[in-house]
Amino acid sequence: MTTAIGMLVIILGIQSTETTAQTPDDFPRFIVPGYERELNSLRALYWLHYPGAGPKATLWDSWLPGPSLWPAVDSGGMAQTMRNQWRQALSNRFIDAEGYVSVHQHPSIAHPHGWPFPFWNQGKGGMGWHFSFKDTVGAGWRPSELSTTDGWILHSAQSDGIGEDGWHITIMAANASVESPVVAIDTFQSPFFQIRWKARDLDGSAQPYLEWTTQDSPEFTPEKRMYFDPPDGDQLYYSVIPLYRHPEWKGTVTKLRINFGNRRSPGSVVIHSAFTQYDTRHDITGQSFIHGCATYFNWTGDLAFLRRNINRMRLALRYIMAEHKALERKYVYNTWWGHDGRSGLKLTKEGKQVLYGHGIGDNYWDLIPFGNKDCYATILYYDALLAMAAIEQAIIQHPAWNIPRGVLAFDPEELTRHAQEVKALGNEIFWNDKTGRFVNCIDADGETHDYGYTFLNFEAIYYDFATLEHAQSIMEWLTGKRNVEGDTSQGKDIYYWRFAPRATTKRNIEYYFWGWSAPEAIPFGGQVQDGGAVLGFSYHDLMARIKILGPDDAWKRLRQIVEWFDEVQRAGGYRKYYDGTRDGTLQGCGKPGGLGLDCEFFESVLVPTVILDGFLGFRPTPDGFIIDPHLPADWPELTVDRIRWRDLTLRVTATRNSVVVSAEGVSDSPCVVKCFGQSRNVDWSEKKQVTFIK
Repeated sequence: MTTAIGMLVIILGIQSTETTAQTPDDFPRFIVPGYERELNSLRALYWLHYPGAGPKATLWDSWLPGPSLWPAVDSGGMAQTMRNQWRQALSNRFIDAEGYVSVHQHPSIAHPHGWPFPFWNQGKGGMGWHFSFKDTVGAGWRPSELSTTDGWILHSAQSDGIGEDGWHITIMAANASVESPVVAIDTFQSPFFQIRWKARDLDGSAQPYLEWTTQDSPEFTPEKRMYFDPPDGDQLYYSVIPLYRHPEWKGTVTKLRINFGNRRSPGSVVIHSAFTQYDTRHDITGQSFIHGCATYFNWTGDLAFLRRNINRMRLALRYIMAEHKALERKYVYNTWWGHDGRSGLKLTKEGKQVLYGHGIGDNYWDLIPFGNKDCYATILYYDALLAMAAIEQAIIQHPAWNIPRGVLAFDPEELTRHAQEVKALGNEIFWNDKTGRFVNCIDADGETHDYGYTFLNFEAIYYDFATLEHAQSIMEWLTGKRNVEGDTSQGKDIYYWRFAPRATTKRNIEYYFWGWSAPEAIPFGGQVQDGGAVLGFSYHDLMARIKILGPDDAWKRLRQIVEWFDEVQRAGGYRKYYDGTRDGTLQGCGKPGGLGLDCEFFESVLVPTVILDGFLGFRPTPDGFIIDPHLPADWPELTVDRIRWRDLTLRVTATRNSVVVSAEGVSDSPCVVKCFGQSRNVDWSEKKQVTFIK
């Protein structure tokens, strides 16, 4: 099978990166005297991925806004287009009534606001009826054949047969219902039940509900009932029923009954499909959404956007605090069914056991079971707390912005204090003293899982979640200064793929969602989540190096990436370079593999932005920006031009002792610029250049 990452192209489209198109003259330049070739290659790498770096699924909201928003590419209106797309995408992220932010991945028959798999017929214990495949994602993501109505019993209703859009039913009297054939549904594997249907002339006061019988309780009773919303109009409506919350949803269900809850007749109903579903929600979508909104506002200063979305951001954060008990426990605690951190595979002396319903992914790594005490989600929660604290502080300091406070608002000092508590406890419970690095989670049995997750550990440093001592330990491991006993990849081999470290350094043949049941059939390095590599993750590697090992070390590593990229370009692009003549298989565009570079790996765009974010140290804030240069010893100076901050186009030149910021355009309000420990209020309507001397 291919992973969901390999199937993203169904909805997101494919970014074509086989050749580098002519870079527009007004695309940003990175200028370092003596290193024109290397910096031009980085510029080419940036442009290669920039056009495809607009909004994607919510999981990318932590990564893509910055790289796609700051280039001032006015030719073709690209810069403004990117702003418009991000404003629209973030403002339209679906957030349910409780505060959960939808994944916004491609549609399937899984949870409509979760990851597109696993779905009911990938396990053993779910059940579904699909009377129509209209508007349903294609083969491989649903059953292969349509269902019939055989065995269904109608009460106060009449079957009018199956049409193109589903099973047509005429309601003959009040409280009409349809009763399923005998089934055997494992409730653990069926935390939700979804009905895709539409209704005409259904009483506006109708209160439909689902009933069930079990082996232990074979009769329909009001105690085993859950209500749900009826369709609103004649459009296909998805009713998602959270049965896992009902205390009587347990054991083995033997029958289902859908009661339309109508008070009058006649009327008509069309049932497109009805099926159980796993909980495929992700516990990092809220964090990613908050980060993306903060990044968008910090770069654009779009007050109307902030006014529209601030309470959505607050609601998303409060959801994490409550649903995952993060405020109370000071880490993200995921108790969703199937998200307990346990594997869906169990290796025993008798052989491999597949544990259906276990090991569902919680983030970008859709095959690996994060969850229960979730380290990665906690790292992103820490970041979201600080991002929200900065926004809330700026709102208080700028009453002229007219941003609502109200009951959802946070005290920024309390958020900052809580963030430090999260960091302190996280560095205690998620740290593996034996390996000197962070684990991915602590499962419901109290077991930790550590396969050398390089991406997680780099991001722990990047977001300043790791303590200095832990950050140094991580870098000693990843640079080969120390080896971790039991790891498959050690020392120089961690960077075997040249463009990025391996995503994991320890062979994993037992810790996956149950559907990925034969990982041993793929060699180490043949799958991105087991010894493979993702180009975009080199960004966090480089940023961590700048912070812990210094700019010289980071520049040395970046030059190695540039050398590799130049070879790729001479070969004609990623797909021609990895055409079987050398080691490495590309994942993406519908194919599994070990290396993530193009197609749906949009985060590749991150790598060149280390020049702006890391070496120049440019960071937008809610009311200005910060410049904190980190220049390698052999760089006399660094210039980055075409930086679009708010409505200005900036050019910044940094030496070891000075920073010069030049601006073009019009700004209607002063901003705070910080550099070399100095803080200035700059009115760009009066000044076009500001100089800081160290």
